[in-house]
Amino acid sequence: METYQIRVNSEIGELEGVIVHSPGKEVENMTPKNAERALYSDILNLSVAQKEYSHFKNALAQHTPVFEVRDLLQEVLNNQRVKETLIDHIFDNEHTMASRHFLLGLSDEELARQLLEGVILIKDNLTKYFSKERYALRPLHNFFFTRDASMAVRDKVLIGRMANQVRGREALIMQAIFDYHPLFRTQTVNPVQHATFNDKISIEGGDVLVAREDVLLIGTGTRTSSQGIDFILEQIESKDQVRHIIVQELPESPESFIHLDMVFTFLDKNKCMVFEPIILKPNRYQTVHITVDNGRVSIKNEKNIVECLNNLGFDLEPVFCGGTKDPWAQEREQWHSGANFFAVAPGKVLGYARNVYTMEQMSKHGFEILSAEDVGSGKIDINQYDKYVVSVEGSELPRGGGGARCMTMPFKRKPINW
Repeated sequence: METYQIRVNSEIGELEGVIVHSPGKEVENMTPKNAERALYSDILNLSVAQKEYSHFKNALAQHTPVFEVRDLLQEVLNNQRVKETLIDHIFDNEHTMASRHFLLGLSDEELARQLLEGVILIKDNLTKYFSKERYALRPLHNFFFTRDASMAVRDKVLIGRMANQVRGREALIMQAIFDYHPLFRTQTVNPVQHATFNDKISIEGGDVLVAREDVLLIGTGTRTSSQGIDFILEQIESKDQVRHIIVQELPESPESFIHLDMVFTFLDKNKCMVFEPIILKPNRYQTVHITVDNGRVSIKNEKNIVECLNNLGFDLEPVFCGGTKDPWAQEREQWHSGANFFAVAPGKVLGYARNVYTMEQMSKHGFEILSAEDVGSGKIDINQYDKYVVSVEGSELPRGGGGARCMTMPFKRKPINW
């Protein structure tokens, strides 16, 4: 079996491996009554979402090896010790009426399915009979956004400390995969298992962008706390070079601002996608530059992310989410993840086709617009293009609250020659 040494030193290096989770019945195991608890503002049509996702995944597979969470989880559950440890961690993390004995008696495939899709509550005592819950372990409705539960930073994997307990099991599953699957060689760092842990720490992958080996961008708002960023700061070793963390404050509402990658993503060595009102226009949300030099920490305010990065040796030109003319168009397209692009190589990205003004801007900046369905089927040969957007049809997927970057967990990229 080929093994992978985890290595992500940028957001745009040529992709050599990615983990995804195709949406399944856990998405359908949701009703209008529990949608808000599941962090959704609406319920999705699973059959349509799966069709859109298959085009997205097939297009990804034209660029890189693609691995499914469900398959990786089933394979690590084949180890009895891993199975027991993971179930123990889940029981410690969640209030559950599930039976440990029942779960351990399931086949690896069935246990993986139920950990993702939910464990039905068996009403075999009075308390369970009175319970209004359908599930002893709730479905992981959000897991097709694989970005948040773990993030590869350089040669390690930072395990997310999710802001909402409903997503906590995702992080436990991703840690089990990276700790025990023979495919991966890495070290995981989990805030919860660290000596300096405190309950105010929250970190989600949508807020953590690896700009360069020495530069991280991190958003702070409803999903990643200042304490979470302090934890990351504590892990930085700067004996060999100066390191930088650029922190962007985010609004608490609307919900489309949950992560930094909903307002800023990298497109190429010299291009980035921005939601102008938050990233470039004057506002009350601070951009803070943390420098770590030989253990010494200094912190100062910056005008904005783009200017700060360019002062650190980047040469970035912003491309505007929703176009440049109409603030309403900008707001509408940001709501539908118009700024959320995922790079498979410099100048080669995926994003939603529905954001027409954003795609128009991409075209004006030299990106060829290619259909994900045509790329995935082989109808279009991507090798004929130097710079492009693979446009993913999205009527259902964006309603889940995320885009192409949200739906991917890259674990290896080639280095960039800056």
